[in-house]
Amino acid sequence: MSERLQGIVVAHGTVASALIDAAEQITGTRGALTPVTNTNCDRGGLEARVDEAVAGRRAVVFVDLAAGSCLVAVLHNFRENPDVRVVTGVNLAMLVDFLFHLELSPEEAAARAETSGLRAIRRP
Repeated sequence: MSERLQGIVVAHGTVASALIDAAEQITGTRGALTPVTNTNCDRGGLEARVDEAVAGRRAVVFVDLAAGSCLVAVLHNFRENPDVRVVTGVNLAMLVDFLFHLELSPEEAAARAETSGLRAIRRP
């Protein structure tokens, strides 16, 4: 596929920007992840921010929580879109893995993100 897969991180406050900054520092890959915050907007505003970030591209949208305003805004327009997949519970491990696999389809990348994100959760 010629178009590189995009990642959109939708989260409360500055969480998305912080996670993206850390993932980019670890991998050295820049420009494949876009932050979207719910700060200072209502549901319609958040939906518009997410729409603008996806911009019709093939994407995986990473959401901070498995419920709430961020997920509702994402699912409103992308639940049935085959070019966009949604993964909740975003963590640094899944974003790092995503940045190393930008050639995958949205479905494959979302599945990898789920696996790598779960694998990263441990009680040492």
